[in-house]
Amino acid sequence: MADSGRAELPEDLTATERRVWTAFGRGEACDLRARDSRLNDPASDRAWPESRTVRAEVLARLLLDGPPSEPGRVAALKLFGAHIAGTLNLSGGRVQPFVELRDCRFDSQLLLPEGHFHTVRLMRCRIPRIEAARVTVSGDLHLPSCTIPAGIRITDAHIGTDLLLNEIRVGPGRNGQSIAADGLTVAQDIEAELIESTGEISLRSARIGGRLSLRGSTLRNRHGRYALNAARVTVEHTLYLSSGWSSGSYGGSGTPPTGVQTQPFHCEGGLRLDDGRVGNAVVIDKARFELSGSQQVSLRRLQTPELRFALREPPTGSVTLGGARVGKLLDSVTSWPGAGLIDLTGFSYESVTAHGAFSLAERIAWLAKATPEYNPEPYERLALALRAGGEDAEARDVLLARQRRRRETLPTAGRVWGFLQDVTVGYGYRPARAALWMAVLWAFGAAYFLVHKQPPPVDSQASPQWNPALLALDLLLPVIDFGQSDAWRMSGAEQWVAAVITMLGWVLASTVATGASRLLRRG
Repeated sequence: MADSGRAELPEDLTATERRVWTAFGRGEACDLRARDSRLNDPASDRAWPESRTVRAEVLARLLLDGPPSEPGRVAALKLFGAHIAGTLNLSGGRVQPFVELRDCRFDSQLLLPEGHFHTVRLMRCRIPRIEAARVTVSGDLHLPSCTIPAGIRITDAHIGTDLLLNEIRVGPGRNGQSIAADGLTVAQDIEAELIESTGEISLRSARIGGRLSLRGSTLRNRHGRYALNAARVTVEHTLYLSSGWSSGSYGGSGTPPTGVQTQPFHCEGGLRLDDGRVGNAVVIDKARFELSGSQQVSLRRLQTPELRFALREPPTGSVTLGGARVGKLLDSVTSWPGAGLIDLTGFSYESVTAHGAFSLAERIAWLAKATPEYNPEPYERLALALRAGGEDAEARDVLLARQRRRRETLPTAGRVWGFLQDVTVGYGYRPARAALWMAVLWAFGAAYFLVHKQPPPVDSQASPQWNPALLALDLLLPVIDFGQSDAWRMSGAEQWVAAVITMLGWVLASTVATGASRLLRRG
C-alpha cells in the first residue's frame, strides 16, 4: 500500500474513476449498474454508456499501489457493473486489499499469474480469459456465474480455502482446455456445480482438502479425448458427479426441497479418474455419459471406500475399472454398457449393493459382458463380496456360472465331462442335487439286489441276514459299515453294479460333505 503522501487523487482520472478511487479507501462499494436490471448483463452485446467505463490500468494502480485506507476503514475494491477497458495485468503482484467485482465486463483477459491475493470474488462477470498459473490466494477464489469464453488457467495454483465455480459458462482455450488446473491445490472445497464447460477440464494431480462437486454440470468435449481429465487427483472427502439443483445462490447442496427440479450430471466426452484417491466416496449418480470413438469412462486404479455408479442409462462407450480398489460398490443394472465394453480386470471390492432391482441372473450377465474371453477373477471377486454380505447361496451360483463359462473353453471331451458334472452335482456347488442322486442310486441298488438271487456268504458261520436295502446303502456310503458289503461273495454283473455304486457313492458323498462344511463355516 502507498503512504499518506499518495492519498491525493491522480489528475488523469475520469469522473467515474474518481468515484472508484474514493470508494476504495473507504472500503465501500462503487455501484455503476443501471436501474433497469436488463441493462446489466455483462454477457450481452448491448453497449454500455461511457459513464460505466473504468480503465484497467487505474484498477491495477489501486490494487498494487493505491491510497491508504481512511481511519477506521479497510481498503477494498468493490466494483459493480463496470466496463473494464484494456488488460488488467496483476502478474507477480502482491494485492493486499479485498477484491470483489460484480456484473463487470472485461475488454481483455485477466492476468494474475504468480500473483498473491487474500480473497478474490468475481461474480456474474464476463471475462474473455483468466490467466492465473501459480497464483496464490490465501482466502477464497470465487467466480460464480461468470462467462469466460476462452477458458481459465490456474495450473499449480494454491487456494487457501475454497474455489467456487458454480454456474460458470466456460469455453475452450489453449489446447482445447476450458479449465486448465493441473497441480492445483485447494485447502477445502471445489464447488463447480451447474457449470457449462466446452472443452477439457484438466485436474491432473490436483489436491483438494475437502470435496469436489460437479453436481448438475454439463461438460462437452465431443472432439477431444476427455471432458474431465482428473488423473491422479486426490480428494480428501467426496467427489460428486451427480444431479444438482439451484437454490438461487449458486447451486444447492444436500437434499433438494420438494418441487425443485434437479439437473443431472451430463458428460459428452470421456471421463478419466485414473490413479485417483478419494477419501470418502465417488458418487456418480443420475449421470449421463455420451461417448464416441475412443472416449471412455476410465476409473483405472481408483481407490475409494465407496463407489456409487448408478446411471440412468448405460454409457454409449466403454467403462473400465481395471485395477481399481473399492470398499463398497453400489451400482444399478442400467449403469453398464454392452458386451466387450466393460473392463473389470483386477477390480476389487469388498461388498456390492444394487440401486434398484438387480437380479443375480443380471449380475452374472454383467460378468459375462465384462469377460468376452473367459477370466475367472471377476467371478471369484463377486462371490467373495456376496459371501461377505451373507449371500452364500448366491455366491455358489456365481462360482457355478464361472465353471460353466470355463467349460466353453475346453475341448470336446472336457466339455462332455463338465456337462456331466454340472447335471449331476452342479460342479460341487449343488450338494442337495448330489444327495438326491444318492437316494436314486440307493433305490436302484436296493431294487437290483432284491430281484437277484442272494449271493453266497463269505463266511457261512458268521454271515448276517440278507438285506438288499442295507447292502445298497453300505456300498453307497463310504466309511460307514453296516456289515453287508463284505459279507457276500458277489460275482458277474452283481460285482460290477456294486463297484459302480461304490465309486459314485464316494463322489456324491464328498460333494454332500463339502456343502455341509460350508454351512458349518457360515454358522
